[in-house]
Amino acid sequence: MPRGTFGFSRASFSVFARVNVMGSLEETCVSLRAQISATEEQLAGLKRDLALAEAQTERENQETRGRWPLLPEEYKRYGRQMIVSQVGLQGQLKLRSAKVLLVGAGGLGCPAAQYLAGAGVGTIGLIDGDTVEVSNLHRQVLHRTANVGKYKVDSAIESLRDLNPHPKYVAHRTHLTPEESPAIFKDYDIILDCTDNPATRYLISDTAVLCGKPLVSASALRTEGQLMVLNNPPRAPSDKTGGPCYRCVFPKPPPADSVVSCADGGIIGPVVGTMGVLQALEAIKVITAPEVVEGTARPRDPPSLHIFSAYSSPLVRTIRLRSRRANCAVCSAEATVSLDTIKSGSTDYVFFCGSASLPSLLSPEERISAREYNQKYSVPSGSPPSHTVIDVRDEAQFGICSLKNSINIPISSVLASNYAKPAHGQEANQIPPWVPPELANNTDSTSPIYVVCRLGNDSQIVVKKMKELGLDQHGKRFIGDISGGLRSWKEQVDPEWPEY
Repeated sequence: MPRGTFGFSRASFSVFARVNVMGSLEETCVSLRAQISATEEQLAGLKRDLALAEAQTERENQETRGRWPLLPEEYKRYGRQMIVSQVGLQGQLKLRSAKVLLVGAGGLGCPAAQYLAGAGVGTIGLIDGDTVEVSNLHRQVLHRTANVGKYKVDSAIESLRDLNPHPKYVAHRTHLTPEESPAIFKDYDIILDCTDNPATRYLISDTAVLCGKPLVSASALRTEGQLMVLNNPPRAPSDKTGGPCYRCVFPKPPPADSVVSCADGGIIGPVVGTMGVLQALEAIKVITAPEVVEGTARPRDPPSLHIFSAYSSPLVRTIRLRSRRANCAVCSAEATVSLDTIKSGSTDYVFFCGSASLPSLLSPEERISAREYNQKYSVPSGSPPSHTVIDVRDEAQFGICSLKNSINIPISSVLASNYAKPAHGQEANQIPPWVPPELANNTDSTSPIYVVCRLGNDSQIVVKKMKELGLDQHGKRFIGDISGGLRSWKEQVDPEWPEY
């Protein structure tokens, strides 16, 4: 048998090496466990030290206050709002002892948190699992360019501490889940819904009702926003004196394919900022409201839906809301949703609101990738186009960037048309007016037509519509879309294509 350098057989040396490696790994695992244990002990010690320091700080503050309930610096800081009769000293003390949770640290959560911190709310919790992106900065006013890539809650708290070091800030670096929502909500007095999707809105409202917390809910898109104060006053399910919940106002969610996000629909920064500031205002009103003693205090504001429109007059319209629905799934005597069904997952919010992903309307043969399209139709400058490209984004997006020789036909014009598929023998002038003249007046052409949009969803709808109108000449003319839209164009063809 052949021998190695040290007299071992090659097989024996291999076994020896493996044993050494395994031993080394085991030693590493033992070392890491010991380090983790030591770190956990150190963390527990730091938490104890922090609790002692906070308690000592509170004792010193009490001594500093003496016979005055606020610190001298707090009188200066909050004096302008304390002299407002609706707040006063007692209202300021209520704000200092209040605990507010904001679900979302984006366009709504940033201005809301900013004004709540400025007002002196004692504890402000922020829950958000996203990180800061450059596209957030035009409207999410707590974040800074230097904080791109950071957790939004960390970025927001950094700015809030610069504004006001007195409140306690709590970071929840996660997306809200049904399993965790009850445990998180129980530590707060009032909840602000600063999210942007229906499933989370229903989860927040259901949990707030079942945990007995009033809820301030807002939304914003493009130039419009909505605001409601829900479950106010907070009452147990079946108690008709409680305020309505989100399900009372919207028993059924909107169709999944009708929900538009800020990324798709756009948003003007001051619009979402206005709604966030109004959320902070409503939260302050709820916190500082006088104790309800029959015959001595004014009744609470009736539940209302406030609709803001930046380009309308008046800017705000208010619709009075009804009280709790008699058959509400959460806050009525017939309630079917409970904390147990939420935590167990049997109340399925994604299923209730429907899938957000749109199904493909076209077959693979009706679609072409951005790369394939570019390779097929990359012709020298000045050559006449051998096909037609229709861009169905709105005019504002088309003005930002567009493919060469493309024709802009907004999908809104296509969907607004009541024209049906032409019957056999119909003349071209009966084709809908949104169809370009070069297509409407040249129905014998077989040059292909490609439809493109931003993400590859709207383009599929328009392709189907054009085929229903018979523009494909019963299959003689190709009509399809560029799969993935202009986002795929940037990824596959032109890295310098503007991303918005």
